[in-house]
Amino acid sequence: MRRSTMFFVALTLATLPRISHAQEHKHDKDELGTVTFPVSCNAEAQRRMNTAVAMLHSFWFPEARKKFESVVEADPGCGIAHWGVALTHFGNPVAGGSTAQGQAAGWESAQKAVSTGARNERDREYINAAATLFRDHDKVDNRTRLLAYQKALKTIVDKFPADTEARIFHAVTMVANAPPTDLTFAQQKEAAALLTSLYRQQPRHPGLAHYIIHAFDSPPLAQYALEAARQYAAIAPAAPHALHMPSHTFTRLGYWDESIKTNRRSADLEPSPASKAHPMDYLVYAYLQQGRDEAARMAIEELGGNTSGDYLAGTLGSYNAVAMPARFALERDDWQSARALKVGAGPPSVLAVTHFARALGAARSADTSSARQEIAKLDSIAAALKAQKESYWAHVVGAQQLAVSAWVAHHEGRHADALRLARDAADAEEKVEKHPVTPGPLIPARELYGDILMLHGKPADALAAYESTLKREPGRLRTLYGAAKAAAAAGEVDAARRFYGEIVKLVDAKSTRPALRDATAFLAQK
Repeated sequence: MRRSTMFFVALTLATLPRISHAQEHKHDKDELGTVTFPVSCNAEAQRRMNTAVAMLHSFWFPEARKKFESVVEADPGCGIAHWGVALTHFGNPVAGGSTAQGQAAGWESAQKAVSTGARNERDREYINAAATLFRDHDKVDNRTRLLAYQKALKTIVDKFPADTEARIFHAVTMVANAPPTDLTFAQQKEAAALLTSLYRQQPRHPGLAHYIIHAFDSPPLAQYALEAARQYAAIAPAAPHALHMPSHTFTRLGYWDESIKTNRRSADLEPSPASKAHPMDYLVYAYLQQGRDEAARMAIEELGGNTSGDYLAGTLGSYNAVAMPARFALERDDWQSARALKVGAGPPSVLAVTHFARALGAARSADTSSARQEIAKLDSIAAALKAQKESYWAHVVGAQQLAVSAWVAHHEGRHADALRLARDAADAEEKVEKHPVTPGPLIPARELYGDILMLHGKPADALAAYESTLKREPGRLRTLYGAAKAAAAAGEVDAARRFYGEIVKLVDAKSTRPALRDATAFLAQK
């Protein structure tokens, strides 16, 4: 996207009518935003259809499914209602879609839509798109079918250029299908240009605010989503995910107070423990950046590892629930607790979370034997992910293996290897953008590179590594602390004062973190 187009996007969002924040305090289930999805069904079915699609746009899948099913009750011949039911079974496209069980249920609903039929060509095309999304679900992976679905939606856009709903669904599918290795974010920017222009016309549309946040969910673009992020919760305050979603932008910008507020509200509204884990993980991450460790611990205990019910992130299973205790240990340099984490059940991408934390905890504790055992398990997980065509997560796990191997090499006295492996881990991790399921890496590889550079007497290089991390992950307490210490060791006193000053502003005054203690002491020096 050219700079002029990005300026247009920013201007569009800046001039949107402001949504009254007083509306955020209501919890009427009709407060879902405004959506018009015209169908060839009776008047009552049409009314329910609009509400169901509004729920769908906010990824409120269980309630949307009930509402779509009520459309069938109002008009049994309304075949496109089954299209909606099918999409609720696919789940969050940006997170990769649901498990095999959900895909099977979606295919069944898509077949019902086909057999019930459509009363006009537009409805028929939507039904065909749903059939495309689920066809051969037992043989073809979600991502491949999602790419085919994107093409089917483009067909609707071309046939019915005035159908803004088709353009919106197509845009979010473009975001979902964007290559994670394209750090120019070309596809996301293209989708964002459309979404923001429509948002100017429909500022109460929940999907537009929602998908703008997803389109700009990357370090260089997050600022462009800020207005949409601040308005989305007021547009659809009845939908739990609408209350969480702004924190994607707040996290990218290091706005921890706002992230805590919106995730707390989302978690309180979310009835499913499994889906509640998603905002809770973002909540814990924000607490940890402010040194509010007790609040983070209480949030973890509140969830208690419960992952029953519908899970927003689909195939990733209990990722967020598993990530929280791992973050709690790693962010606080509690290597003993990290190495003692219990490995539960879950898909390979989830198992990798705990094995990485255990591996790093052992390696940082100089227990190279245990670290090597965990590295071997990570290697096995990476192989399983490759076999499942989960190339993104296989890449992430590969970078984690390198990061842990660097610390093993360090404790074995292979210092040149340690620095090379740590640098390679950082370079590898930064070749892909983070997945939206997570607020950030369990611990950034380049931050770990800074740590190891410090131990090897290279504070200037370490400072560069920490500063580079902060560009991708602003407001990270552990990174700021590393940067402050590195700057001081390198004789960069002004830089050290700046970083320690940021820590004092960032960290809760009651925090017991060493970062706050050291920052206060350093700044007190004359």
